[in-house]
Amino acid sequence: MRSKLTGYDVGALLYCPANAHGSIVGAIVEQRFPTPYSLAFCLEDTVREDAVADAERMLRGTLSRIASAAEGGSFFLPPIFVRVRSPEQLLRLAEEYAPFSSILRGFILPKFFLENCGAYLAAIRSIGRTEEYFYMPVFESAAMIPPQTRREALTEVRAQLDTVSGSILNIRVGGNDLSHAFGLRRPANRTIYDLRPVADILIDIVAAFGTQYVVSGPVWEYYSGEGWEEGLRREMELDLLNGFTGKTVIHPNQIPVVNEMLRVSQRDYADARAILNWDTGSGSLVSASEDGGRMNEYNTHSRWARRIVLRAERYGVRACANVKKNLDKSAKKIICAMERLRGSPSLRGPWAALLRVWPESGHGK
Repeated sequence: MRSKLTGYDVGALLYCPANAHGSIVGAIVEQRFPTPYSLAFCLEDTVREDAVADAERMLRGTLSRIASAAEGGSFFLPPIFVRVRSPEQLLRLAEEYAPFSSILRGFILPKFFLENCGAYLAAIRSIGRTEEYFYMPVFESAAMIPPQTRREALTEVRAQLDTVSGSILNIRVGGNDLSHAFGLRRPANRTIYDLRPVADILIDIVAAFGTQYVVSGPVWEYYSGEGWEEGLRREMELDLLNGFTGKTVIHPNQIPVVNEMLRVSQRDYADARAILNWDTGSGSLVSASEDGGRMNEYNTHSRWARRIVLRAERYGVRACANVKKNLDKSAKKIICAMERLRGSPSLRGPWAALLRVWPESGHGK
């Protein structure tokens, strides 16, 4: 039986070309990648058109090996998705890959917009008669660029998508495709939000879909070299602030960074739990936060609180920075006191034996 899946479970979505990385099955079974993560096999931009048939065949073999391993193995099995090229390919592969539906959770629909959403939605309805899959449309079409028509078009797409909302796992955005349309590329020390023409489109997508759907952040293309990790953290901080949850990644190095950023602060978690457990029958729907530093109001913060708790349930809660800082200070004080006692002629018994094996000065500082 397949586990329940929500848009919050996708998290770090690792892209892999469908016709490359022949070792991917071994990497999954041997758990070489940090967890949790999701996995997308791409049949679109990463595969030449004349190589698609071979890539589909190779992917069928890959899915077969993963499914066989999952039957008798005990390892983290990521939610697996396939990025298709067209509605026609989606219809065909949904049937061809049906034997692997125990591990294949759904499909990614690229360049999803007015020109193709009708065909994709028709395919989703047709497939839904016999199979249960999730779908993740990617908003990355250059047709979204004209600002005078963008918001109206997004509203129309949203209305159509709502007719199959139960099958939509989350909404994704194509930061690189949109950057390409403008001839832009962010360096590792800048974020997608510094590319204002692109950022404006991304914010409009959140405004159109974020009230009902989980919207995932754009891909981060740096995974090594100076500043890549700091840049990813900075962009994800802005992602979360602007309503995105999750991230498209292209290298396993990025997974633990994404997971850490998806964890919630102790302060946010405490306030979110207090808001969701509010006695709405009481006379007041506003109060001070647990730490007395900000206002919590049930009517204006309850949706935020639900998002925080859903993230915490999947990715955990970060230790409070002040608590860690105080613990570090306390540890240093203990070390200094024990080193002052080392060699004291008045010290006897088990404490003396303990101090003789205590690390030399400088450890733990």
